[in-house]
Amino acid sequence: MIVLPPSDLPIEAALPDLLAALDRGPNAVLVAPPGAGKTTRVPLALLGTAWRGDGRIVMLEPRRLAARASAARMAKTLGEEVGATVGHRVRMDSRVTRATRIEVVTEGVFTRMILDDPELTGVAAVIFDEFHERSLDADLGLALALDAQAALRPELRILVMSATLDGARVQALLPGASLVTSEGRAFPVETRHLPRRPDGRLEADVAAAVMRALAEDPGSVLVFLPGQGEIRRVVEALAGRVGPHVDVAPLYGALTPAEQDRAIRPAEPGRRKVVLATSIAETSLTIEGVRIVVDAGLARVPRYEPDTGLTRLETVRVSRAGADQRRGRAGRTEPGVCWRLWAEPQTTALAAFDRPEILEADLAALVLDLAEWGVADPTTLAFLDPPPKPAWDEAVALLAELDAVDASGRLTAEGRALRRLPLHPRLAHMVHRAASGGGGRLAAEIAAIVSERGLGGTGVDLEERVRRFRSDRGPRAEEARRMAGRW
Repeated sequence: MIVLPPSDLPIEAALPDLLAALDRGPNAVLVAPPGAGKTTRVPLALLGTAWRGDGRIVMLEPRRLAARASAARMAKTLGEEVGATVGHRVRMDSRVTRATRIEVVTEGVFTRMILDDPELTGVAAVIFDEFHERSLDADLGLALALDAQAALRPELRILVMSATLDGARVQALLPGASLVTSEGRAFPVETRHLPRRPDGRLEADVAAAVMRALAEDPGSVLVFLPGQGEIRRVVEALAGRVGPHVDVAPLYGALTPAEQDRAIRPAEPGRRKVVLATSIAETSLTIEGVRIVVDAGLARVPRYEPDTGLTRLETVRVSRAGADQRRGRAGRTEPGVCWRLWAEPQTTALAAFDRPEILEADLAALVLDLAEWGVADPTTLAFLDPPPKPAWDEAVALLAELDAVDASGRLTAEGRALRRLPLHPRLAHMVHRAASGGGGRLAAEIAAIVSERGLGGTGVDLEERVRRFRSDRGPRAEEARRMAGRW
């Protein structure tokens, strides 16, 4: 039996109610503020439950970095290495063994797990962490898990967790679910407002805020920016200004796992760190030593354009829920400070929550997955927000054009082939058709470059990016080439 070391995290007070709820029935919703400790304490607490038996606990995270970091933190709590009791499985990186009982996965990985094995053999519980982000994969995964529970696995436990969520609405979606709330965050966070100049450049205003934050308070700084380009320009704006004892570290999705790990590692003794991050650092992540957050108030989100059939990235104002998540990063390990680069009254004008991705996204992959599940009508599943009919119809039309579904919306042989590739159906179709003509390797390399930002550079010359990708000897490119080979 695993005995957990004591913890003074706020979530500890809610654990008895949560454990009792999951003893009474299979479904529960947990709402706990940032810093409460839900991500790393709840899965460990479930290890000792009678209903688990020897089954695994699968926890979904919205991002690869969060999955790896939370698995590492839980493993450290147990005094083990990742891959023993606690493991992770993300795209291009898996550390799971026969001994693993808590498996932290990204949401897309879970979708493939349940589609390949609808009974979720050997799984006792599925935890949807940070569900407030409302990604397409999370909404789909929950709908499929609830369907599997109803038809195949009535004993399967489903737990939805979030820091900023309409808990009652999610509770109503889960049959017989209990709602458990954890009050209070780990440490208080003071909010300060420093509005940007009307004619100021973002990187200059952010750099000025960072310098002021470094001057007024001790500790390391986590800065939220919308994207990789802004991060690069702020790095340049801070060059030569932060002093010899301050390290500046970028943090975004296109970095290698090793580079991301270096960014979230604590600063060396006697040094401070400024981490410049995208929304990748909003959730399920503790960066030791960070007690200051600088929030530019912007995020970059995908927007599907039905007229072109393409998804573009759009820079938008952060939601109030997102701003609260970012603010909470400053109070994870000690009292903190959050600098918001907008006037305080503007906070009330922000959208309350991020718009669910299912209402904005290209639904082709979702329609293909549901066809594999045997569903041609999304209203037969429990979605918190059903897929919009125009986007659904357009996705069905695309898949029919790709010969992936028939006139009744059922999966064809071509569709089954596309489903085997963890790619958007357009890219999967390209790889599958190219392979039949002897061009599979090149098509797979192009698919890797298109789906993994930064591989082979960021230019628009695809031939040049393929050449650079093939000659890149870095670990990320090496793994991507192996992945392309498997495709």
